[in-house]
Amino acid sequence: MTLSRRGVLGLAGAVGSAGAMGALGAAGPAGTARTAGTAGTAETIGTAGAKGTVGTSGTAGAAGAAAPRAAGRVRTGFERLAADGYAVLAGQRVGVVTNPTGITPDARHLVDVLHADERVDLVAVFGPEHGFRGTAQAGDSEGASRDPATGLPVYDTYGKSGQRLADVFTAAGIDTVVFDIQDVGARFYTYIWTLYDCMRAAALAGKAVVVLDRPNPVGGRRAAGPVLERPYAGFVGREPIALAHGMTAAELARLFNGEFLGAAPVRLTTVGMSGWRRGSFFGETGLPWVPPSPNMPTPDTALAYAGTCLFEGTNLSEGRGTTTPFEVLGAEGIDRRWAEAANALGLPGVWFREAYFTPTFSKHMGKVCGGVRLIVHDREAFDPVRAGIGLLVTARRVWSGFGWRPDHWIDRLTGSDRVRKLIDAGAGVEEVADDWAAGLARFEAVRARYLLYP
Repeated sequence: MTLSRRGVLGLAGAVGSAGAMGALGAAGPAGTARTAGTAGTAETIGTAGAKGTVGTSGTAGAAGAAAPRAAGRVRTGFERLAADGYAVLAGQRVGVVTNPTGITPDARHLVDVLHADERVDLVAVFGPEHGFRGTAQAGDSEGASRDPATGLPVYDTYGKSGQRLADVFTAAGIDTVVFDIQDVGARFYTYIWTLYDCMRAAALAGKAVVVLDRPNPVGGRRAAGPVLERPYAGFVGREPIALAHGMTAAELARLFNGEFLGAAPVRLTTVGMSGWRRGSFFGETGLPWVPPSPNMPTPDTALAYAGTCLFEGTNLSEGRGTTTPFEVLGAEGIDRRWAEAANALGLPGVWFREAYFTPTFSKHMGKVCGGVRLIVHDREAFDPVRAGIGLLVTARRVWSGFGWRPDHWIDRLTGSDRVRKLIDAGAGVEEVADDWAAGLARFEAVRARYLLYP
């Protein structure tokens, strides 16, 4: 299919230019209300203030018709955008940063929906790590291509930032970057840094950014774990936020713009959800789960990930190459003593079961590994970061073969060398957690200013 150029219907002009941050909230059947918020070059659509209630909306179909709504279901930022007739995109040449998770509640991809709607001038797609269609493994992407379903050019953002990424946006001929990807709530999950890089690049290129919000699948009641120290910044953590940040993509975008983009923040519009609360887990949203990456098959994977992904920094398997990555951990030569030691810690909300598995790829491929399987029995009490630290502490104690990756990747994952050095010195879980407590408290105070949902 060849590229098309479609007219734009006479809708309201795009918002998000410099000025006071507004909030477009629900004002009942009679209409909507817009109220002023904190100063900045941003606007929030779909919430009634930082902690206010949100309204409801339908899903625009391929030609803009509303799809049926399930009672009590969370409405995503895309649904709110569609219900408003795509007003914030009117008159804009649009590029979308997304992957297989950018779907409607009836499982259509938003690129297909936007491309078929005459009210939106969609001209480009941008793929993150793993690619637009999600075929690449960790640390890889799909490269540039043309989407066979729509004929749109697909640009690869992975490994690009700053002026290099700004040049991609310029070459694509867009005015506005729309971001819609399902995050999983952990600092080292790279999609939030794709968002950050796109915001910086858009500011350099003079483009606007619109973030369509989705739930944090592990809830957002609190942040947890160590805060990144700047000397350890990289693509698994660009800026000093907590390991488990407890925020949504739109909230993070607001924080990035307000705290890290300096004197030249991007023209940002965030389109909020309705029906989501900070204590909600993904299974309560009524939304379909699409794996955000090849080794994130279920919401249960996401629940453990912020802690068990730390094993990427060791010589143990983190379960890649099994059907339950990040829920099983192990290596050759480990036996039941690890599960026994981990259970003896008495960590809340989780049990550790002796497990054996044979990875089909990645570390220890084709070898029988002994280790543990996490069984989370109380999601609200479970702290994945403390669980991950507890597993590192006990693995080092019971298995003589334990070792860190030679490049000290664990330091990038935790955000400093302090966790590694404390564990090597024989520290326990509480001692390690006490070390990051002050930094976490400071982050939580900053975080509170950017939250959108009760």
